[in-house]
Amino acid sequence: QMPGGIPVGTLAIGKPGAINAALLAAAVLALNDTALADRLDAFRAKQTASVAERPSDDA
Repeated sequence: QMPGGIPVGTLAIGKPGAINAALLAAAVLALNDTALADRLDAFRAKQTASVAERPSDDA
């Protein structure tokens, strides 16, 4: 654990980790960039919409 004042973003390795690292960086940059914030919100909404309400037995 890092002491207070030393924020750390710990992410996995590999493709999923790289995607999450990019999303974390985009979220930080979006704090001062409304266009990027809008694009990130749209991405997250699309990602949420792609998840089924109920699990499916279909593979």
